[in-house]
Amino acid sequence: MAEVSPVTRQITPDNEDSGCTARVDFSIEEVEDCLVYNRHGVVVPFHKLYQDRKSIIIFVRNFLCYSCKEYVEDLSKIPRETLQENNINLVVIGQSAPQHIEPFCSLTGYPYEIYVDPERCIYQKLGMKREAKFTPSGHSSPHVKSSLFTGQMKSIWRAIMSPAFDFQGDLNQQGGAMIVGPGSIVHFFHCDMNHLDHMPINWLLQLAGVQQTLDFNHKHKIIHI
Repeated sequence: MAEVSPVTRQITPDNEDSGCTARVDFSIEEVEDCLVYNRHGVVVPFHKLYQDRKSIIIFVRNFLCYSCKEYVEDLSKIPRETLQENNINLVVIGQSAPQHIEPFCSLTGYPYEIYVDPERCIYQKLGMKREAKFTPSGHSSPHVKSSLFTGQMKSIWRAIMSPAFDFQGDLNQQGGAMIVGPGSIVHFFHCDMNHLDHMPINWLLQLAGVQQTLDFNHKHKIIHI
């Protein structure tokens, strides 16, 4: 694949000019041959996810994380025609074993591409955090509805009720988001600082070129701007 420059753009949901913006340096070539697994355990090279068209790729903490669950529930509300009209691929990547993909999709209603990186190869090479960092001002995700206590209780209950009792990934691992493709062109990259630091979905869509704003209070409702 063609050589590209390191990525140096990261935006936090607070304010791009608030002093919270960080520089992140990596080359997409470092991760293009890392392997991910689909729900059937089939191995797919990472670059296959973005080589043909622009892809929004979301890295979640773990499949039992309540904030990740609620974020992916909102991702599932993106109309398929919106992605198709803008030639955008939407991908979620977790860090659990492949057998946890199907139950997570059933739980969240997520209908698009999803893979796992059990060894956290991509997470590590992209420099995603393994500890939560909260700023003094803090911020809340527009996609997380549960309180911390309620959310954690739901996560623990799901772990207990899971056929294979585990937390479906490293509990300390944070996620992130990137917009990449077609080919080795990285348009945007964001490392989550904590479990509420997801990029607002409308921000990601707009950065990917979507000229519509979705209302996540009402499923599939679109506000034209």
